[in-house]
Amino acid sequence: MLGNFSYCNPTKLYFGDDSLRFLPGELSKYGPNVVLIYGGGSIKKNGIYDAVTAILRESGKHVAEIAGVMPNPTLTKLYEGIEIARSHHADLLLAVGGGSVCDYAKAVSVSVNCGEDPWEKYYVRFEEPTCKTLPVGCVLTMVGTGSEMNAGAVITNQETKQKIGHVFADEGIMPRFAILNPRYTLTLPHDQMVSGIYDIFNHICEQYFSGEDDNVSDYISEGLMRSVLHSSRIANRDPQDYEARSNLMWTATWALNTLQSRGKSTDWMVHMIGQSAGAYTNAAHGMTLSAVSLPY
Repeated sequence: MLGNFSYCNPTKLYFGDDSLRFLPGELSKYGPNVVLIYGGGSIKKNGIYDAVTAILRESGKHVAEIAGVMPNPTLTKLYEGIEIARSHHADLLLAVGGGSVCDYAKAVSVSVNCGEDPWEKYYVRFEEPTCKTLPVGCVLTMVGTGSEMNAGAVITNQETKQKIGHVFADEGIMPRFAILNPRYTLTLPHDQMVSGIYDIFNHICEQYFSGEDDNVSDYISEGLMRSVLHSSRIANRDPQDYEARSNLMWTATWALNTLQSRGKSTDWMVHMIGQSAGAYTNAAHGMTLSAVSLPY
């Protein structure tokens, strides 16, 4: 291992098919006002919404909701969420969904108490927060981005056709906790599962192909690659295979929680090109990566 680096990841993970039972204990650490953030409504069809809101009620929380977070969260949606979180005097942002919902929650977190325009501050000038941020918790329903254990947040400006990610330097912006139940991923449509798998693999490649050799991080990456290949083949044959889906969920987290990037310069150009394509087409993130990565 050459070079010098630091490593800290404060996110507490609860993994497994009974992991939601740990949510009340985490909720008890925060004030009464919770903003529940979710996407297009699939969590209402598969029962996750009912399970989470029941726990929130039993925990005595006052809940406001930000619904309809899209796969590529927009700046307009971010402004909407900031206003809801401010008016609710939020003590905790609880993201229930995939990586886009987790990303969005972190973007709201760094913006609620900021007097400046978040797009200019975080996505044009790439500044760090100078205000108090809100804690974020995640209940993950789709795998791929690793957003449940990192400090990244991607936002799309539809007017300027820019899709930009900001990985914040402060590890305090990482989710305080994340609940990972592989069963929540079993109802995903096939194209979303495949998109997530490609996202996982490309995250590993962006760090692996970065110039340095004989590095412990490379061996970690190679193990993760093997796991993705093995489990994705099984999941494609049988989307209800719990073990394969659990392996993919765990690999997705480790693919982008910053551990395997230690001692590596990393690349990320495939992501930059893929995000640019996504800003114009609104295509799923993993699909734009699949189009770009092999030619690159």
